[in-house]
Amino acid sequence: MMGKEIIYQLLPRLWGPGREDRIPGGDLSRNGCGTFADIDGATLAYLAGLGVRWIWLTGVIRHATRCSTNGCTPSSAMWVKGEAGSPYAITDYFDVNPYLARDPDRRMEEFQALVGRIHAAGMRVMVDFVPNHVARDYGRFARREDDLGSGDDPTVHWRAENDFFYYPGQDLQLPVSVDDGYRERPAKASGNCYSPAPGVNDWYDTVKLNYCPYHTHTWDKMERILLFWAGLGVDGFRCDMVELVPVEFFRWVIPHVKERFPDRVFLAEVYDKSAYDRYLQEAGFDWLYDKSGLYDALWDIVRYHTGDSGAAPEPWQSARRITANWQQMGDRQARLLHFLENHDEPRFASAFFGREAGHVFAALHVSLLLNTGPFLLYAGQEAGEEGMDREGFSGQDGRTSIFDWWSPDAIRRLWRHIHGEAEALSPDRLALLARYRRLLRLAATDPAISHGGMYDLAWCNEDAPGFNPDVHAAFLRHSEDHTLLIISNFSSREARMEIRIPPHAFAWMERAGTPGFNPRTPVRVCVPAMDGVILELGADGPEMR
Repeated sequence: MMGKEIIYQLLPRLWGPGREDRIPGGDLSRNGCGTFADIDGATLAYLAGLGVRWIWLTGVIRHATRCSTNGCTPSSAMWVKGEAGSPYAITDYFDVNPYLARDPDRRMEEFQALVGRIHAAGMRVMVDFVPNHVARDYGRFARREDDLGSGDDPTVHWRAENDFFYYPGQDLQLPVSVDDGYRERPAKASGNCYSPAPGVNDWYDTVKLNYCPYHTHTWDKMERILLFWAGLGVDGFRCDMVELVPVEFFRWVIPHVKERFPDRVFLAEVYDKSAYDRYLQEAGFDWLYDKSGLYDALWDIVRYHTGDSGAAPEPWQSARRITANWQQMGDRQARLLHFLENHDEPRFASAFFGREAGHVFAALHVSLLLNTGPFLLYAGQEAGEEGMDREGFSGQDGRTSIFDWWSPDAIRRLWRHIHGEAEALSPDRLALLARYRRLLRLAATDPAISHGGMYDLAWCNEDAPGFNPDVHAAFLRHSEDHTLLIISNFSSREARMEIRIPPHAFAWMERAGTPGFNPRTPVRVCVPAMDGVILELGADGPEMR
């Protein structure tokens, strides 16, 4: 029986020994770059040791960049974001980025060798599928027969046979001051807006694809892309911004891919909770983001309790939201992806979220252990990456830039630690990593977490001594005769409490209690500030895990 699915998001260009002397806005030759080869045996052994089951390789498929070395051909500096460019402005769906290869001419061989290494290490490979948009110069480097945009009639704004949307007679107006001579006439609609003049906050480095609510040539072309990567051994697809694409397309294409490759997995980036059922049941996705559910709840709770406010929390800042979200999600829980970080969100340790890496454990005990669904770990999170660099395009926003050539401090130190530099990580970062490893391995191997049920205890402990449902969360995870009690304390103060486990919970577990432990005996426990604890409820009473 497989354990809980742990996904490790890794941007290969940021993974490697790195450089300490990088500069904001530096090019590849100045700031350096990780490669496929840097995701080596030592890296994979480390990830397997964390309990990782999937590696999500972000930024693999060839995208627009300003780089002119390492086998790259630059796109226009007028619309490429940053020096490296966005991984979501794809220029060739049937190629990988040349800069990720030691030998750019053999880049596909090096990518396939990486896929083979990951599989040999007992893990699976996920890449991004970006169905809504491509780079403004898609197809410039390798024009293929019947490629996206081929056969379009640019003299009309829209027709069913066109892959793009056009503005006949109008020039593209970009929100930038640089001018390198790039002209686009007629202008094409950008990825997130129908306009020939996208704003500075729009996805102006991309052009939107045309999906009718019925089968078109675009559907066929995107199916070929998925089948191509599945044929190379890619096991799963993180599907970008699926709410911008008609659900009918996914309802059609996912079964087509699974007919050829039955074990392929599809993860949807979804934000509207009211649409969850549509993408799970109608579209056929295996997993969905739960960003608008548990992530946003934990964000608000953590931000309040790590701030300076002395007032009582507002309802959206209360730990009661954890229970509310769990109740709302119901049977969907096993198919919801939980996370505390990814490339779109601030690092937990940044000033924009948890403010300190060590504050993470109250939230992590919930996000990782609440249900049987998959959990996402963003590279460097487990070593306390703060995301507070001013790398270039994105500025200091708490996020690790996906637009720049860079070497984040914690990732660089983690890579070197993995490769034998014992002093690369400080003692406090080693302690942080050890706790992450312990919790991740528990989630990946313990049957109560990976396959068991969940019983929320907040409702029956509202007036329990020391328990405050606005700042504390408590729940059981149970499998057969194995039960864990998990408690999180989001307060900035240590909490001593008594947790009641009602007879109803024992009935739910289909056992009447065990010698030395019964429904009439509250569990007395001390939970450190901004932390969590796990106790196993056994014949000899509660035992700390």
